[in-house]
Amino acid sequence: MSRVVTLKINGQDVSGREDESILQVARENGIEIPTLCYVEGLSAVGACRLCLVEVVGVARLLPACATRVSEGMEVHTESERLQRYRRMIVELLFSEGNHICPVCVSNGHCELQDMAIKLRLDHIGMPYRFPVRQVDASHARYGLDPNRCILCTRCVRVCDEIEGAHTWDIMGRGIASQLITDMHTPWGESETCTSCGKCVQICPTGALFVKGKSVAEMTKRPEFLPYLAMMRNRKNGS
Repeated sequence: MSRVVTLKINGQDVSGREDESILQVARENGIEIPTLCYVEGLSAVGACRLCLVEVVGVARLLPACATRVSEGMEVHTESERLQRYRRMIVELLFSEGNHICPVCVSNGHCELQDMAIKLRLDHIGMPYRFPVRQVDASHARYGLDPNRCILCTRCVRVCDEIEGAHTWDIMGRGIASQLITDMHTPWGESETCTSCGKCVQICPTGALFVKGKSVAEMTKRPEFLPYLAMMRNRKNGS
């Protein structure tokens, strides 16, 4: 059984199990840390880097989702430095993709859009790259618009860890990275996809969507996320 440890987050005394992450303990105590890639019930990969926090005695910033708590740890989740990093990360996401909110199916229901509003990001100070990315509409029920993908890998993890199909993966490196299905074959030709829709429901943007949805109509089912945690516990036998 995991040992209980005590620590400070933003000067507040809190406690948690030593197998829990800073993010989990913070949320259990009502302390919000922004994320785009983290979902309870899926493995933590620290892909978005928005949950970076300062830990006293550690020079570099640490991802709260992937850093375990320890006895006597002192964590700061809000500072001018952290706000600057988070704004820069969101700016990079907007500049590296083609996020045109007024014509997006998830306009008003997008976690990236919500994050920009929360950070009071009203303009992008970095040059836009305007990448050429083709929409994959080959699937009978769903579509993939890589222009709106932020490479959070939520879909990759839910397909692998919960559904067990591993249809999705990431190809390439750096700015050339892209989401693919079955070794880069069209989604509609996938031999592993079960059409369960888990990837669509868990996507934080309009990158994965249900066909037939017009602007601002693509909403996600909030009751779906606790289901993931339940399925994860079942697979782990807990």
